Amino acid sequence: MSQKSPFIVSADWLEERLHEPGLSILDGSWYLPAQGRDARAEYEAAHIPRAVFFDHDLVVDPDSDLPHALPEPLTFERFASSMGVSERDTIVVYDGPGLFSAPRVWWLFRVMGVEEVFVLDGGFDRWRAEGRPVTSEPTKIAPTAFLPHFDRTRVARLADMRRIVEEGSAQVADARPAGRFTGAEPEPRAGMRSGHMPGAINVPATSLSEDGSLLPPDRLRKRLEEAGLDLEKPVVTSCGSGVTAAVITFALESLGHRDNRLYDGSWSEWGGRDDTPVVAGSE
Repeated sequence: MSQKSPFIVSADWLEERLHEPGLSILDGSWYLPAQGRDARAEYEAAHIPRAVFFDHDLVVDPDSDLPHALPEPLTFERFASSMGVSERDTIVVYDGPGLFSAPRVWWLFRVMGVEEVFVLDGGFDRWRAEGRPVTSEPTKIAPTAFLPHFDRTRVARLADMRRIVEEGSAQVADARPAGRFTGAEPEPRAGMRSGHMPGAINVPATSLSEDGSLLPPDRLRKRLEEAGLDLEKPVVTSCGSGVTAAVITFALESLGHRDNRLYDGSWSEWGGRDDTPVVAGSE
């Protein structure tokens, strides 16, 4: 385990255990169009041995028109089982840069009741740069049965957010870059209004890591507090489509903050409607 977080494992830790039974490794890479990277193509070209690709655009609620909508437990059960993952496994998730989309996979499995799920420190980019083993061979998936224990209290829905924004009953931490938060830069999805929820606090996901690693606890706490969060009070995390919001959730949980939820619809839902209040500019 890492000194930075009880939910991080080092590359040394993982490499020593690559052949142990009961270990599931997931490549949870996903990128915005502006990043110019193709997660699945990169996985097929090279991945950590035994890793299975976790497709963020596939493991979703098929009945929702929102991107990356949280699947119902039975739907998630089918996806996880098809990836050969059991809820009893030790699950290690990684992405390319280290702390971008992997925390979303970590959060999904946590919400579904898995305790032993971790993020790889430094991600695949560092793993490969250090000359650790990679392969292009398809991972053989053994059939398994995943049994979810869904914790609905970890998820915020639109009705919850309307109430929170109106009453100020929780802090809203928005992981989008500052330009999108203020509305100075357009949203990458068509038809989306620019700006943020009234009272929201901007905590760009990229500000919580350095060189692919979560900031050390003292610096992480300071960064969150300087952004405007009170770590003694409830927090709801949000972003564009619910992926990078999990980076803030991961940071909060790593500091022992448990009174938090993730707004799964995020700005795709809030900014895509015409009946939700939006603030443009800095408050």
